[in-house]
Amino acid sequence: MKGSIRIGSVRGVALRAHWSVPLLMLLFAYGLGSRTLPGYEPGLAPVVYAVAGVVGALLLLASLVVHEAAHALTARRAGIPVRDMTLWALGGMTQMDRPPTARAAFVVAMSGPLASLVLGGAMLGAAAGVQAALGGGIPVAVLGWLAATNVLLGVFNLLPAAPLDGGRVLQAALWWRTRDRDRAQRAAGLSGQVLGTALAVFGWLVFLRGMPGGLWLALIGLFMAVTAAAERRWAEIGAAVRGVRVADAMTSPVVTGPDWLTVDRFLPEVAAHAGHSVLPLLDFEGRPSGVVQLRRLAAVPAGRRDAVRVRDVATPLSRCTLAAPDEQLDGVLERVGSEEGGLPILVMDGGRLGGIITAHDIGRLAQRHTTEAPHGAPPPGGRPLPVRRLGRGAWGRGHASGAGRSTRAAC
Repeated sequence: MKGSIRIGSVRGVALRAHWSVPLLMLLFAYGLGSRTLPGYEPGLAPVVYAVAGVVGALLLLASLVVHEAAHALTARRAGIPVRDMTLWALGGMTQMDRPPTARAAFVVAMSGPLASLVLGGAMLGAAAGVQAALGGGIPVAVLGWLAATNVLLGVFNLLPAAPLDGGRVLQAALWWRTRDRDRAQRAAGLSGQVLGTALAVFGWLVFLRGMPGGLWLALIGLFMAVTAAAERRWAEIGAAVRGVRVADAMTSPVVTGPDWLTVDRFLPEVAAHAGHSVLPLLDFEGRPSGVVQLRRLAAVPAGRRDAVRVRDVATPLSRCTLAAPDEQLDGVLERVGSEEGGLPILVMDGGRLGGIITAHDIGRLAQRHTTEAPHGAPPPGGRPLPVRRLGRGAWGRGHASGAGRSTRAAC
């Protein structure tokens, strides 16, 4: 996720934190220290509530790490490559390759909520033990709050809607029953859209009635609806391009540009004649060196364009998705979900650039499959596809839910 930094690792899996995590911790610490704890144990010094609130927020952050680590380590035991875990304002997400079987998908999806429920039970037991030993106090309140929060986290994530873990469980069950992974992913995505929209509307109405917590619920619902919609689109596209070779989808010949040109020369001499918003670059020896987005060139200040070379604002080849002409397109799209480069796909033929595949190319291909289906019937494996921008989804692209990486919300 953009805007995140690595803060450690868990059993060899990188742990990252988004810039929004400190804000999340601050809000939880404030709510715990200013409302929950004074209500349970009134009359103490403000500094006691503040310290206890910070400790509780940090323990909650550790609980989120345990939730995500359960997903990551379970996936690794099932032989599924795991890229990293990221904590952010709405919880956390684990990026991994797509599970190979419905059983593996089910086990990985269930591991997170079960870990949260076990943690909740452990915290509840600890609170009861401290209550018996001390007769109450701030530690009991903090442990009780953590227990309730972890149980809520586990139960909420079991709702049958993508991208929540319950949506992954639903997808795994439908996949096992129908033997159609894409159909299962579309169904889980639809469930996520419906439930996410309902939560967003309900949360907004609650917020308008004067309850600030409703805004948080609305944001979670909006995130669910948007992510689920992207997953549905990805599943539809995957079904439409199944059996299609990379060579049949690529645009060739490709408009390229020298990576040593300055921006002020590149824009009128190369970009003005291009048909794509992303252009491959070649080095002095005619070999691909990366790709550049026209919007990044346009963002270079006019006064510096004569001094900045195009390669300085380009994405290097090492971060691009590469493919061979004879590869299957659906397999390459799975890599798009798990690799940093993503789209466009550069088609390499004998070390030379043979073509390029952009989101527009894939949308055009999907439309062609739709129009060629007899009597308006959907193409094999999916229903008719509207032409849209290719969305970046979660575990379909998946725990990413269809092809590629796994991004789940642990809300």
